Amino acid sequence: MRKINEIVIHCSATREGEEVSVDTIRKWHLKRHFKDIGYHYVIGLDGTLFDGRPIEKMGAHCTGHNYNSIGICYIGGLDKHGNPKDTRTQEQKDTMIRLVNELKEIFPITSILGHRDTSPDINKDGKIDKWEWIKVCPCFDVKSEFY
Repeated sequence: MRKINEIVIHCSATREGEEVSVDTIRKWHLKRHFKDIGYHYVIGLDGTLFDGRPIEKMGAHCTGHNYNSIGICYIGGLDKHGNPKDTRTQEQKDTMIRLVNELKEIFPITSILGHRDTSPDINKDGKIDKWEWIKVCPCFDVKSEFY
């Protein structure tokens, strides 16, 4: 088993209320030449938790963090006009919190990040500012939610 000590949270970058299946995301990722869906878990709009890539396999969800992390993706992340927005339903939030807590009991998790938090610290001030984000994903502040 690979050494897992990090969780990286993503959004599917789809419009609010638009359900997208694991199979659809898998097709998107295969089209990008991934070996499988890049995420280990996907959370549907109703809070249903779906398995993605087997957890014992390295993910393909965040460059530089794939080897030691678990990738979780919630469906949504954009408003009806395609702008970034925290579109998580209460059910998605509940499932995400439950899943993160379960993973923390199984693995020695030392870091829980949003994909955007892995952007480079361009000005080297020790924090990732909004203007430094490569992606807006997951459209909410993971650190304030889990720390």
